[in-house]
Amino acid sequence: MKNILLPIALILIVGSCVQSPIKDVADNITKESLMEPIKVLSSDEFRGRATGTEGEQKTVDYLISQFKKYGLDGGMPDGSYVQDVPLIGQKTSRDARIQIAKDGRAIESFDYYTDFMAWPSNLAEEVSIEQADLVYVGYGIQAPEENWDDFKQTEVKGKILVVKNNDPSSDPDLFKGDTRLYYGRYDYKYEKAREMGAAGVLIIHTTPSAGYDWNVVANSWSRERFYLRNNEAMENSPTKFNGWLTKEASTKLFESAGLDLETQLEAAESRDFTPVPLEGLTLSLDLSATYSQKNAKNVLAKVEGMREELKDEYLVLTAHHDHLGVTEPIEGDSINNGALDNAAGVSALLNMARGYKKLQPQLKRSVLFLIVGAEEVGLLGSKYWAEHPTVQPGKVTANINLDGMNVYGKTKDLVLIGYGRNSVSDKVEELAGQRGRVVKPDPHPDRGYFYRSDHFSLAKKGIPAIFPNRGTEFIDKPAGYSAKIDSLEDANYHTVNDEINQYWDLSGMVQDVRLFFNAGYQMLNADHMQTWDQGDEFKQVRLQELQAAEEGS
Repeated sequence: MKNILLPIALILIVGSCVQSPIKDVADNITKESLMEPIKVLSSDEFRGRATGTEGEQKTVDYLISQFKKYGLDGGMPDGSYVQDVPLIGQKTSRDARIQIAKDGRAIESFDYYTDFMAWPSNLAEEVSIEQADLVYVGYGIQAPEENWDDFKQTEVKGKILVVKNNDPSSDPDLFKGDTRLYYGRYDYKYEKAREMGAAGVLIIHTTPSAGYDWNVVANSWSRERFYLRNNEAMENSPTKFNGWLTKEASTKLFESAGLDLETQLEAAESRDFTPVPLEGLTLSLDLSATYSQKNAKNVLAKVEGMREELKDEYLVLTAHHDHLGVTEPIEGDSINNGALDNAAGVSALLNMARGYKKLQPQLKRSVLFLIVGAEEVGLLGSKYWAEHPTVQPGKVTANINLDGMNVYGKTKDLVLIGYGRNSVSDKVEELAGQRGRVVKPDPHPDRGYFYRSDHFSLAKKGIPAIFPNRGTEFIDKPAGYSAKIDSLEDANYHTVNDEINQYWDLSGMVQDVRLFFNAGYQMLNADHMQTWDQGDEFKQVRLQELQAAEEGS
C-alpha cells in the first residue's frame, strides 16, 4: 500500500507546483514592463503625439518596431501595419456674430466665443444665414422605443433649431433615468438636425447638463476641428451650421420671444412636449472657414488563432496613441506629454500583445491589436476603422478599450464603463470576484462616458465593448488618497502636466492589466462569441452584423 501511495503523493505535489501557462505569461506583466513604453511615448522627443505631426510618425514607427519585436504580423489585409485615416481640418474665423431681429428690427447680438460657438456643418468655406426662423424643439429626440417624439410632425426644414442638452432624466423608467444615452450627446442633436433639414442648430449649454463649463466648449470648438474626408453626408448637408449657445445668451433669446427659459427647459421633460416657435424672432449669421488635409494613422497587428473554424473570429483590443501635441507654453513647458492619456493605455495593450503571442498555440480565436489615431479630435481613427474594418464586425467577439489606466496603486474595486450591458462585462466581473475584487458601474452615468472613447465606434457596429476605468478603494494608501488623486487627474487632464509624477504606483495597473489579459484569454477560447444583453441599444445592430457575417462566409 505504501508503495502505491508514494507515487500518487509525488504526482499531487508536482502537480500543485505547476502553474498554468496563462498565469506564467500574465506574471510577466510587471511594473517595469508597463513603465518602459510609457516613458518612451510620453518623452519630450515624441512632441505630444499630435495628429498628423512628426510626433505621430515617430509614435507609429515605435509601435511597429514593438510589434515586430514581439513577432506579431501586421493587421492590415496585405500584412502591413498602418491604416491611413484621411482627414480634413477646419478652422473657423473668430469674427462671427449672431444677429437677432424681432419683427424685422435688430434687437440683440451675440459674440463668438463669449456667447456662442458655431462652425460650418457642411464643410463650406462661407456660410450665410439671413433672417431664419427659430424653433425650440426640447431635447430634439425621436425615440420610438420610448414612445418619444419631440418634433410631433412639426415642419422645421430651413429653420434654426434651439435644443436642450442631454436627454430626459426626471423619470427613471425613461431613457434609463440619469444615465446619459446617445440621445443626450451633441452628436445626436446635430445628426437629427441634418436629418430634419434644419438650416442650423444651437444647443443650450448649462454646466449641469453638459458636465463641464462654458470654457471647455469655447476652448474645444475654437481649435482646428477634424472630420473624415469624403464625407458625403456632411458635404451635402442641408444644415449649414452647428453650434452652442450659453445659458445667459439663451435666456435673453427666450425673453425676446416672451418666453421663460427655465419654464421651457422644464417643459421638455414631458413626453407631451411640442415644439415652441420663437415667435417674431429671426437669426442671421455669417461664418467663414479655411480647410487643410492631412492623414492620421491607425496601427494594427494581430495574433492568429489556431482553431481552423474559429480563427476568423477576433477579439479586438483598442487604445489611442495620439495626444494634444505642442500648445502655448505654461511656465516654460509647451509639450502635452500624455503619459496617462494615453501612453498608459498603449503600454497595457503592448504588454497584452506580447503575452498573447506567447500563448498563440493555445488560442482558438485571433486577436487584433488596434492602436488608433485621431481620438483626441473626435474618435476619428476608430470611426474610420469601423467604417473600413479589416475584420467584419460580425466576426468580432468583443472589444476591450484601454484609454487611461490606474497608475496610482492597487484597488479593491474596478469601474467598468458599459457595466451590466454585455457578457464582456460579466466575464470581467466573474474573474475580478475570484480575485476578491468588486466591479462597479460608472459613478457618473449622467456624463455619458460610454459615448466618449473609441469603444463607442465599435459598439455602433454591434461589437460588445467595455471601457475599464480605475477603482477608488485604494489599498495601503493614506486617508483621503482617492480624493487627492481625483483632484490631481482633474488638474492634469489635457494639460502639459500629464506626466509621470510622484504619485504613480503601477501595482494597480499590473493588477488590472493581468485581469483584462485573463478575461481576453477566456473570451478567445469560449464556446460562443460575446453578446449584448437583451434590450440594449446595440443588440439589434449586433444581430444584423452577425447575419451579414454569416451570409458573407
